[in-house]
Amino acid sequence: MFPMKGMSPKQMKRMMKQLGIKMEELEGVKEVVIRFENKEIVIREPIVTAIVAMGEKSYQIVGKEEVREVLNIPEEDIKLVMEQTGVDYETAKKALEETKGDLAEAILKLQET
Repeated sequence: MFPMKGMSPKQMKRMMKQLGIKMEELEGVKEVVIRFENKEIVIREPIVTAIVAMGEKSYQIVGKEEVREVLNIPEEDIKLVMEQTGVDYETAKKALEETKGDLAEAILKLQET
Protein backbone atom coordinates (compact mmCIF):
# COMPACT_ATOMS: atom_id res chain seq x y z
CA MET A 1 0.00 0.00 0.00
CA PHE A 2 2.82 2.41 0.90
CA PRO A 3 5.74 1.64 -1.42
CA MET A 4 8.04 4.18 0.28
CA LYS A 5 7.55 2.70 3.76
CA GLY A 6 10.76 1.13 4.98
CA MET A 7 12.93 2.77 2.30
CA SER A 8 16.32 4.08 3.26
CA PRO A 9 17.05 7.76 2.57
CA LYS A 10 19.44 6.66 -0.18
CA GLN A 11 16.72 4.58 -1.88
CA MET A 12 14.26 7.45 -1.50
CA LYS A 13 16.68 9.90 -3.17
CA ARG A 14 17.29 7.47 -6.04
CA MET A 15 13.56 6.98 -6.59
CA MET A 16 12.89 10.73 -6.49
CA LYS A 17 15.69 11.33 -9.00
CA GLN A 18 14.13 8.76 -11.34
CA LEU A 19 10.81 10.62 -11.04
CA GLY A 20 12.53 13.92 -11.86
CA ILE A 21 12.04 15.40 -8.39
CA LYS A 22 14.83 17.50 -6.91
CA MET A 23 14.97 18.50 -3.24
CA GLU A 24 17.27 21.00 -1.56
CA GLU A 25 17.24 22.16 2.06
CA LEU A 26 17.70 25.92 2.27
CA GLU A 27 20.34 26.95 4.80
CA GLY A 28 20.27 30.03 7.05
CA VAL A 29 16.52 30.73 6.94
CA LYS A 30 15.62 32.78 10.05
CA GLU A 31 11.85 32.95 9.66
CA VAL A 32 9.01 32.54 7.19
CA VAL A 33 6.08 34.99 7.26
CA ILE A 34 2.70 34.31 5.65
CA ARG A 35 0.69 37.55 5.51
CA PHE A 36 -3.08 37.75 5.44
CA GLU A 37 -5.34 40.82 5.51
CA ASN A 38 -5.60 40.87 9.30
CA LYS A 39 -3.00 38.40 10.60
CA GLU A 40 0.44 36.95 10.03
CA ILE A 41 1.71 33.44 10.57
CA VAL A 42 5.37 33.59 11.58
CA ILE A 43 7.45 30.42 11.55
CA ARG A 44 10.70 30.96 13.42
CA GLU A 45 13.90 28.99 12.75
CA PRO A 46 12.15 26.87 10.13
CA ILE A 47 13.47 23.93 8.18
CA VAL A 48 12.72 24.88 4.57
CA THR A 49 13.03 22.43 1.70
CA ALA A 50 12.72 23.55 -1.93
CA ILE A 51 11.19 20.87 -4.16
CA VAL A 52 11.26 20.99 -7.97
CA ALA A 53 8.91 18.55 -9.71
CA MET A 54 7.66 18.73 -13.30
CA GLY A 55 9.11 22.23 -13.68
CA GLU A 56 7.21 23.61 -10.68
CA LYS A 57 8.98 24.78 -7.53
CA SER A 58 7.32 24.39 -4.14
CA TYR A 59 8.48 24.75 -0.56
CA GLN A 60 8.00 22.56 2.47
CA ILE A 61 8.24 24.46 5.77
CA VAL A 62 8.52 22.82 9.18
CA GLY A 63 8.70 24.73 12.46
CA LYS A 64 6.81 26.32 15.32
CA GLU A 65 4.26 28.89 14.29
CA GLU A 66 3.19 32.11 15.94
CA VAL A 67 -0.01 33.83 14.81
CA ARG A 68 -0.07 37.63 15.11
CA GLU A 69 -2.98 39.95 14.54
CA VAL A 70 -2.23 42.80 12.17
CA LEU A 71 -4.13 46.06 12.30
CA ASN A 72 -4.14 47.92 9.00
CA ILE A 73 -4.74 51.58 9.78
CA PRO A 74 -5.73 53.71 6.78
CA GLU A 75 -3.55 56.75 6.06
CA GLU A 76 -6.68 58.95 6.08
CA ASP A 77 -7.36 57.96 9.70
CA ILE A 78 -3.81 58.81 10.76
CA LYS A 79 -4.03 62.19 9.01
CA LEU A 80 -7.40 62.94 10.62
CA VAL A 81 -6.03 62.21 14.10
CA MET A 82 -3.01 64.42 13.33
CA GLU A 83 -5.27 67.30 12.22
CA GLN A 84 -7.60 66.99 15.19
CA THR A 85 -4.89 66.74 17.84
CA GLY A 86 -1.84 68.50 16.37
CA VAL A 87 0.46 65.50 16.95
CA ASP A 88 3.00 64.03 14.54
CA TYR A 89 2.45 61.02 12.30
CA GLU A 90 4.04 58.39 14.58
CA THR A 91 2.12 59.59 17.65
CA ALA A 92 -1.18 59.52 15.76
CA LYS A 93 -0.46 56.05 14.37
CA LYS A 94 0.55 54.71 17.79
CA ALA A 95 -2.66 56.06 19.36
CA LEU A 96 -4.75 54.38 16.66
CA GLU A 97 -2.89 51.10 17.16
CA GLU A 98 -3.44 51.27 20.92
CA THR A 99 -7.18 51.91 20.41
CA LYS A 100 -7.45 49.21 17.70
CA GLY A 101 -8.30 51.79 15.04
CA ASP A 102 -11.02 53.64 17.00
CA LEU A 103 -10.74 57.22 15.73
CA ALA A 104 -12.78 58.90 18.46
CA GLU A 105 -10.97 57.06 21.25
CA ALA A 106 -7.56 57.87 19.76
CA ILE A 107 -8.41 61.58 19.45
CA LEU A 108 -9.77 61.74 23.02
CA LYS A 109 -6.75 59.90 24.35
CA LEU A 110 -4.34 62.35 22.70
CA GLN A 111 -6.34 65.38 23.82
CA GLU A 112 -6.16 64.20 27.44
CA THR A 113 -2.36 64.18 27.47
